Amino acid sequence: MLRSGFAALLLMFSTFAAHAQESWWVQIAARPTLAEATDFARSAAARLSGVHGFYLGNGFYAIAVGPFARPEAERARLRLLGSAAIPGDSYVTSGNTFDRQFWPIGGGVVAPAPVPAPTDPAITTLPDETPREARAAESQLTPAEREELQRALQWAGFYDAGIDGVFGRGTRAAMESWQIANGIEPTGILTSRQRATLLQRYNAVLDALDLRTIRETEAGIAIDIPAAAVAFTEYQPPFAKFEETGEVSGARVLLISQRGDADQLRGLYEIMQSLDIIPVEGPRTLRNDRFVIEGSDASVISYTQVGLQDGAMKGFTLVWPADERAAYDRLLPRMQASFTQLDGTLDPDIVPVSEDQSVDMVAGLAIRQPQVSRSGFYVADDGRVLTSPEATEGCTRITVNNETEMSVLASDADLGLSLLAPLEPQSPRAVARFDDSIPRLRDRVAVAGFPYGGVLAQPTLTFGRIADLRDLSGDASRMRLELNAQAPDAGGALLNERALVAGMLLPRNGTAAQVLPENVSFALKATEITAFLTENGIAIQPVDEAPSSTPEALTRLAADMGVLVSCW
Repeated sequence: MLRSGFAALLLMFSTFAAHAQESWWVQIAARPTLAEATDFARSAAARLSGVHGFYLGNGFYAIAVGPFARPEAERARLRLLGSAAIPGDSYVTSGNTFDRQFWPIGGGVVAPAPVPAPTDPAITTLPDETPREARAAESQLTPAEREELQRALQWAGFYDAGIDGVFGRGTRAAMESWQIANGIEPTGILTSRQRATLLQRYNAVLDALDLRTIRETEAGIAIDIPAAAVAFTEYQPPFAKFEETGEVSGARVLLISQRGDADQLRGLYEIMQSLDIIPVEGPRTLRNDRFVIEGSDASVISYTQVGLQDGAMKGFTLVWPADERAAYDRLLPRMQASFTQLDGTLDPDIVPVSEDQSVDMVAGLAIRQPQVSRSGFYVADDGRVLTSPEATEGCTRITVNNETEMSVLASDADLGLSLLAPLEPQSPRAVARFDDSIPRLRDRVAVAGFPYGGVLAQPTLTFGRIADLRDLSGDASRMRLELNAQAPDAGGALLNERALVAGMLLPRNGTAAQVLPENVSFALKATEITAFLTENGIAIQPVDEAPSSTPEALTRLAADMGVLVSCW
């Protein structure tokens, strides 16, 4: 029974593979996980027929509409674009790269139904004009109406030139392509009925979102919001929050309102970028009286604008699902155009202070957290940093102190060292000075690290002693310490009593079969570090006799030299 079931499954896949090579598809999306792809396919299937999902390889999954005969595939793409049913970057593919099918659940290939023609009575009763009559009616359009038609053609994916209200060669070609996509004789001149159909589809997105103008008197802001997608939930100064209603998953609007000056505007600019709802990638603009933050990733799109006027900082944030880009592109300009400042700003005491507060939250919104945080320290005047490879592996972005972006210059997994360089030169307040002399057993040392990740803004000194000049396996390049270090301390400078770097703290690489006592730690010796730095172009200056230092002086040195290294 099992063998026959497997054979049937194999036959289904083989049948599809043969069928795919004879068929053509309109690919409308690709997603990096099966869960995301299934969600997109389910959403698309709710409004389209013929939706299928296939594994592409390399961890990606395609969602496509089809199958079609080759000539029909492009016509179907244009028709679907003309009805704003699919994203503008959809394209026709043979399906040769399609592998296992994951949608519909249970398999099977179902041909798509035709895209229905519009049935709005107000449109179908309009006269069916000749080209001459259509051109005469078109001549009565105002400049604003002509520009709106160009925007509608652009939004539908047929026009990519400037919005100028001039119906030249580019606009006529776009009109003709739209007519072809909708099964209409291609004249390049839209009739009154055709213009009404195009504009109906163009405005249907906003109609479905139920745009309403709200006057948020507590925040001192009036703005159009998509009432079908979000509703007011609470005040959390400086935000008035509007969360999703369930119609558009992931939609969110924040109204931003507080008193401030240019310095506080700059601080708010930094805080907004740290929020988890604002993607890292995207353009940013900061000026003395305003800022704009745009972000996008595979899941969401966001836009934030804040202006400073008469001591008041006001603006808004729109967060929207990435697979609803067409709606976002229509919604954002309406919100921007409708944004109006009223009297007053949001009272910071509008809600009582509660015990449910967290350093990982800003006004109830989660701050973006790194995958891994480790310690490091400056080793060159241009801001190069030494740290543990734990802080640099598998990262899309590496930062120092959550601000300065870094790149990996060199790494040695055997030694446990990674050398980082800032994307723009820095000027650290202190740079490591190394002690290459042989350390003494029982010497007092301190690790300058960040044992609590980024909770504290400056390094913490953890004191201990040198227990052995070798590690437990007898490796003379390392030394064993009696010191209670935490995982994020790895990469931190090991300072001796003369305020010199005697080594770098290494990760505690224990195993399930061997659990070391809490006060056992290991450090790579300074001689190994200086050899690595020299090989990578950093000149190590000899150190004259250095007197013993005080704990207070060590603390100041740690603050100036130590850094938090984060992997994002």
